[in-house]
Amino acid sequence: MYANPVAYIFSCIFVLLAHSSMLVNIYFNGNYTDIKDVIALGTAVLILDIVYFVVMLFFKQISYAVDFLLILILNMSVIFQSCFGGVGFDLKHYITCIAALIACKAGFLFCRNHKWIQEQKKYIYAAIGVLMAIILLFTGSRSMWINFNSFSIQPSEFIKPLFILACATSVMDQQKRHKIVFVNVVYENIALFCLTGAIVLLQWWCRDLGSLPTFMGIYACGFLLRICYPKAKFSKKKLIFAGVVLLAVAIIGIRFAPEYVQHRLHVDIWNDKNGDGWQQAQALIGIANGGWFGVGPGKGYLHNIFAYDCDIVFSTICEEWGLLYGLMMVCVILIMIAIPLINPPRSYFHGTMSAGVCAAFVVQMALNIFGSCNLIPFTGVTIPFISTGGSSMVVSGLMIGMLMACQSPVFKEPKNKKKLKPVPAWRWTE
Repeated sequence: MYANPVAYIFSCIFVLLAHSSMLVNIYFNGNYTDIKDVIALGTAVLILDIVYFVVMLFFKQISYAVDFLLILILNMSVIFQSCFGGVGFDLKHYITCIAALIACKAGFLFCRNHKWIQEQKKYIYAAIGVLMAIILLFTGSRSMWINFNSFSIQPSEFIKPLFILACATSVMDQQKRHKIVFVNVVYENIALFCLTGAIVLLQWWCRDLGSLPTFMGIYACGFLLRICYPKAKFSKKKLIFAGVVLLAVAIIGIRFAPEYVQHRLHVDIWNDKNGDGWQQAQALIGIANGGWFGVGPGKGYLHNIFAYDCDIVFSTICEEWGLLYGLMMVCVILIMIAIPLINPPRSYFHGTMSAGVCAAFVVQMALNIFGSCNLIPFTGVTIPFISTGGSSMVVSGLMIGMLMACQSPVFKEPKNKKKLKPVPAWRWTE
């Protein structure tokens, strides 16, 4: 059963009206010097809408709800990013959004057949190892970025979807237990735990501790779904022991964290608003100035603050467009990732993959928004689809494609299945 044509058309109209209303707001309230800037932005947004509506028809799916929400949030992002500091057309961000749409369809096609993905398990682990080696060898001294003249790439972002797949592919092996010194263990669990430890050490070495909660959220979801797998028989003692170990690791990590992390944990932004508390203080002031409806597209002040378009982008949007738009943006992303959880996936693999993707998105959004609002220490992670960044945008699109695959999986009959020969009619009476 595929999408209802009437619902498809109404969804197209809804997305077009949503983007058109934002463009009208820019026309009447925006800060621009030439109307051609508004026309260029509006033309690019509406063309991308229409082109993607047509492209969607070439992909047969049970539901297109996630597709419509994806194009809705991506072009909202294009409009937001094109207005910071004055209305224009952010071509670079527009191109990264197109790359995210392409990555989305690639993820959809790649992850539909869980049997094929399961067979590629060793290559998934190998790919993560290669990316980690690239980070250590080519990003420079304790860095996460590779610079190529005018642009840069962050290889650690591409570890996230691979890590989600690694967590999902290990689920089916929970019944394969092996006895080692009076203890029954699953080799897959040990391998995944070691992989997680390697990622944590890598992030620690590269001083990118802000991304650690995202990886730990993915691992936690994978771990919970593994112990809930039928006949996994994971004892309560092991659960308690695992919880105690994680708590101890967290306490040790906070205790021996680098000096700059310790400072962020205890900084009073209002007493140090010209130092380490500068970004968060300005972000809160920007949200307060924007109120519910904002000061107007392109009329804000936060575009003068470092990382206004990525690390504190939520505050920048709230200042220019209002808290109402900021909350609406968050709701669109949450609904988009919640739909595959509401509609049951077709396999345990796809369920685990959905949980991992949702954990990654929720943790990232929470870290960015709560950090900007000074509810938690500032981490500097991005909001998926909203913040600038080519690596983050492409990986976010890829992971949304993985969610779509959970709703439209492919099941193939085994190749070696023998067909039963028809019984001759003369033998029916025997």
